[in-house]
Amino acid sequence: MGAWVKKITDQSLFTKMFIVMVVSIISVTILTSWVTVQMSQKLFVQTFSITNSKIINQIKTGLDAIHYSNINIAISVAQSGAIRSFLTEGDTDSLTNFKTNFSMSDQMKRIQSGIGAKNIGISVLGMNGRSYVSDVTYWSGSSKELQNSPITQETWKQPGRIMYSFMRAGTWGSNEDRLVATKALLSSESKEGYGSLYMMIRESDFKKIYASFTSQGNDVMILNQNGLIVSSNREDLIGTISEELLSSAKLAQQSQATSQEMTLFNHDVIVLADYLPMYDFYLVNVIDKQMTLGQMLNRKALFMIGAGIVLTAVLVVYFITRRVTRSLRTLVMKMSNITKKNFLNYMAVTGSYETRELSNAYNYMLDELNDYIIQLVETQQEQRKAELAALQQQINPHFLYNTLTSVNILVQQGSKEKATDTIHALISLLQNTISNVKDTISVEQELLNLKHYVFINQVRYGNGIKVDYFVSPDCLKSQVPKLMLQPFIENAFFHAFNKKTTGYIYVIITKEGDTLHCEIVDNGDGMDLAEAKSEQRTSTSARQLFTGIGIRNVHDRILLLYGEKYGVSITSTLGQGTKIAISLPWRT
Repeated sequence: MGAWVKKITDQSLFTKMFIVMVVSIISVTILTSWVTVQMSQKLFVQTFSITNSKIINQIKTGLDAIHYSNINIAISVAQSGAIRSFLTEGDTDSLTNFKTNFSMSDQMKRIQSGIGAKNIGISVLGMNGRSYVSDVTYWSGSSKELQNSPITQETWKQPGRIMYSFMRAGTWGSNEDRLVATKALLSSESKEGYGSLYMMIRESDFKKIYASFTSQGNDVMILNQNGLIVSSNREDLIGTISEELLSSAKLAQQSQATSQEMTLFNHDVIVLADYLPMYDFYLVNVIDKQMTLGQMLNRKALFMIGAGIVLTAVLVVYFITRRVTRSLRTLVMKMSNITKKNFLNYMAVTGSYETRELSNAYNYMLDELNDYIIQLVETQQEQRKAELAALQQQINPHFLYNTLTSVNILVQQGSKEKATDTIHALISLLQNTISNVKDTISVEQELLNLKHYVFINQVRYGNGIKVDYFVSPDCLKSQVPKLMLQPFIENAFFHAFNKKTTGYIYVIITKEGDTLHCEIVDNGDGMDLAEAKSEQRTSTSARQLFTGIGIRNVHDRILLLYGEKYGVSITSTLGQGTKIAISLPWRT
């Protein structure tokens, strides 16, 4: 990959422009084609969803007709005294039994004839064990088998409504799948049950209601609350259970969504669903996107058209780019002999008008660039000197006055040795801060200056704040910017212990790889950094973080000397203390 990038980078401007234009044309063509296909698919999904929603309503109308036929059958059977007598009376003499059976059969034939063209088989089963079947092709089992079936048991759990169930082929002697509607027969006076009504329709007859609305890739499925597919134009799915399809149907019912896109049976499909409350079934329309979109979009023709457009555009871009870059190629050939990074190698002003103007502009740019570099170097040098001078002035007259006053008091008290030590510490500190020395010193020398500064402050304010040093021996020779640690120690002395009167300050210096880590940690008052930053704008007594000239200059000097990789960071917890972390390159 890197070799290809280098090859492209080394090419001429014409080649680069041509490659960019070709890639852009191809990208735009592909993107446009993709957007077109996506918009077409979206429009197709919306249109198909609207159309199939209307189809689902038509299918529901047909299913409602079947249900209302079953209602009429149930009402007729419940109102028939002959059927009720057949299902409630016990066996008597043969003549009475014959009359009862004849009356009941005649009544059932009338009800059957009232159904019309609908192929519905009717059966009744009484509590007395008697049963009647209008067509043995729907059921040829025994009364006991029917009485003990799960369908009958579910019916008596909800005796007030018509229950719909699915029955596989081979059950009750039938060689076809059936849908069975059952209704408990109750006495109108006592509301006690005296029998069960079974209305059976073959699945092949049931699917005729929606078969005309299906096609390849456009399937209809009806499933119950367990996800069992009880009817479909796809016979391979009848009797199977699909949890995905059931979840999608329930989601469509709850969200009132017109359609959903999902993966079903390893195909990307569009699902439209509706709930059939009278059946307690879900009516689902599944549309195979790949199959239907493949019929709508001719991808081969779309590819050929796109390729033709790209080829034509590439040829046009080739000739236009070559002509536009001709003068630039001439200038490049003249500039190719210029030594790299040599800002004094000026161009000869020759050639065409465009080339002469570019040469003049190039030469003028070199003049300005050389002037800017000289000014920048001088400015940076002055800035570093000013920053160092600002740091050197940290030992201000007020500090000198207080220190000399402390020495005077020590002399008056007779503490000559302590006064002498204080004067020596002050002299050493002044020599290393005010005198004109190098920008960097060793860690060992920086620690010596720091200890002098700490000693003077402890003489002035007492030993309530103790300072401990933890320095790795291999760090002592490393070079660091002068007065790097003193501003942070000063900040800790005068701002970290406003509420607390005693505490510790730890100076920790370690090495990790090529990096020198310095930390100044105190267990003082601590602070909320966000609140402290806002206080800096309005309060001069707030702890100074990066606003003091010493602290700010330490950070800026590190960035200036060593780059963005190094610098100063502050972490603090209110009531627990503050940690200053300084990272520097390891240098000896």
